[in-house]
Amino acid sequence: MKILKNDRLLRAIYNKPHDRTPIWIMRQAGRYLPEYRRIREKAGSFLTLCKTPELACEVTLQPLTRFPLDAAILFSDILTIPDAMGLGLYFKEGEGPAFLKPIQHEKDVENLNIPNPEDQLSYVLDAIRLIQHELNGRVPLIGFSGSPWTVATYVVEGKADKSFPKIRALLQENPEMLHRLLQKLTDATILHLNAQIRAGVQVVMLFDTWGGMLQGEGQYETFSLHYAKTIFQSLIREWEGQPIPVILFTKAGGQWLPLMAESGCDVLGLDWSTNLQEARKTLKDRVALQGNMNPSILYESEAVIRETVAEILANYGEGNRHIFNLGHGIPQDASPDHVAVLVDAVHTLSVPYHANANK
Repeated sequence: MKILKNDRLLRAIYNKPHDRTPIWIMRQAGRYLPEYRRIREKAGSFLTLCKTPELACEVTLQPLTRFPLDAAILFSDILTIPDAMGLGLYFKEGEGPAFLKPIQHEKDVENLNIPNPEDQLSYVLDAIRLIQHELNGRVPLIGFSGSPWTVATYVVEGKADKSFPKIRALLQENPEMLHRLLQKLTDATILHLNAQIRAGVQVVMLFDTWGGMLQGEGQYETFSLHYAKTIFQSLIREWEGQPIPVILFTKAGGQWLPLMAESGCDVLGLDWSTNLQEARKTLKDRVALQGNMNPSILYESEAVIRETVAEILANYGEGNRHIFNLGHGIPQDASPDHVAVLVDAVHTLSVPYHANANK
């Protein structure tokens, strides 16, 4: 594994001194960038973009060309696993992802095959190898997958549906079938993330986008966190002599922080509904914290963006275990100029909070 020229992200995760707070942005490679839109048009479809390693590599690197970010994140999608299972992923403009063969019956779960990542998902691994070659140690590369619960919401609903009527009904009426589905998705996720690690990612992240819709601690622990823990326990945690840290992000999961901190992750991602200061006080630096600016702030003036960054940095306070990020993905119509202001503000305004490292 190459020596990193910029290792702020890893130093923050492992509570080592560094000169300023690292920043990367969820969905930092995406539609807000005109260069992304051009390559997306050239590819013809989102899935073609994901499944063409050379294009996925180019898109992954685009935001690093524009902004001095402290990490790259693989350009891919959380639904590549069910697509590789044969469920027929497709995208309709303006409607989001959908499946030709949603999970509806017991036999649908029984017939699911666990994909071999070196075969059905080889395009992801090829993209990782290309990206690492091009990065040449510039910054760490983050790999990722969707949590089994979040992926299950899509494959049961058959499409993006934020009211989740079908999976809510399945949870109540046939939880045994749901658990069998979640276990198969867990097994596939373990294989896929471990393959990403062997291909060269230095950090892995589990996106539990819809974990927060579960009702109460019991449901969350049973249907989401249990499977996240199983994944974390089964991951390669050291590769080529380097530790491989894990980030867990459960949107709207601030109510369960102590539970999540015991899951085996190294970093908890927070959305903007969670107070950063209170989260740190509750967890006492047991894990690093990632977040948590409201993405809508990027629509505001440059002055407001800088003020908000200052507030969030002050909210966390002095210390090494903060990774700046948005509380969810960057809006597709955000201004790249405002993103540049955000990155500069984090790097500039965070220096005093790392005074001991700068002496």
